[in-house]
Amino acid sequence: MRKVLSALLIVLACVLVPLGGLSAWAKYEIGDTGRYVDTMAPLAAGPDVQKAIADSVTDGVMNQIEVGPLEGEVRAYVRRAVRSFTGTEAFRAAWNTANRAAHDAVLRALRSGREGAVTLDLAPVTEQLKSQLSYDRVPLANRIPVEHTEVTVLEAQELSTLRKGFHVLEIAGFWLPLAAVALAVGGILLAVRRRQAVTATALGMALGAALLALATVIGRALTLSDLPTHVSRAAAGTVYDALTSTLRTATWFVLALGLTVAAVTWVMDHHVRRRAASAAPAPAPAPEPTRARA
Repeated sequence: MRKVLSALLIVLACVLVPLGGLSAWAKYEIGDTGRYVDTMAPLAAGPDVQKAIADSVTDGVMNQIEVGPLEGEVRAYVRRAVRSFTGTEAFRAAWNTANRAAHDAVLRALRSGREGAVTLDLAPVTEQLKSQLSYDRVPLANRIPVEHTEVTVLEAQELSTLRKGFHVLEIAGFWLPLAAVALAVGGILLAVRRRQAVTATALGMALGAALLALATVIGRALTLSDLPTHVSRAAAGTVYDALTSTLRTATWFVLALGLTVAAVTWVMDHHVRRRAASAAPAPAPAPEPTRARA
């Protein structure tokens, strides 16, 4: 009974490793606005993100003005000016402001009971961009309209679906990792051969971490393949990699730790068995057969 119960607890602990890691990442990394903004902040200096934003802003500016046959030259000039703007401190401030506003809007919607799509007003960001371009004497910058343009961050149907999973993740993000540790410790303490139980637990957790790493790679491929045609896949890949950086680091740490513990425990167990075998008393020699006298 001890063997069966120990094995069951260890298996459950290993199953909870990838689930606990994923839920903890979602709760403490993605679900925290400050950490989300800190994670996204360095991307403002990334060439893929800057290129995607320059293309998008240039298209928006050109849709608001009419320049006739000089459209090609003006578009190129505006794009160079916008690309230059993406390297300024003002752009980084606008980038952080937009990310914080979008994240706050999504979290408020997920944690409240209100229905409807989650929208974001881009007027403050547009005003900041217009002021900077006008300061840099970019032609026609003062003609950029500052309107209260609402961008849909999350559709109403998606919000209803995500809200259920979000509440589960908020609870699971704290309890699942603790449950995995408690089950692993319980399984090892109940085991008849504890060194072998430690080895099995370490290998199982390493396997769970490897599966989570594989799921992260598959998730990246699926995310990029489902993007609309107008969205830059390079920029989206950069964002995905930044958001999952902590998850991937934790996954590789658990994988390396599990393999190391399993190897050390196996070596120790092998060494103890060899010492026990060498310390065992040698068997007594068999008595010689008595020869009959003639």
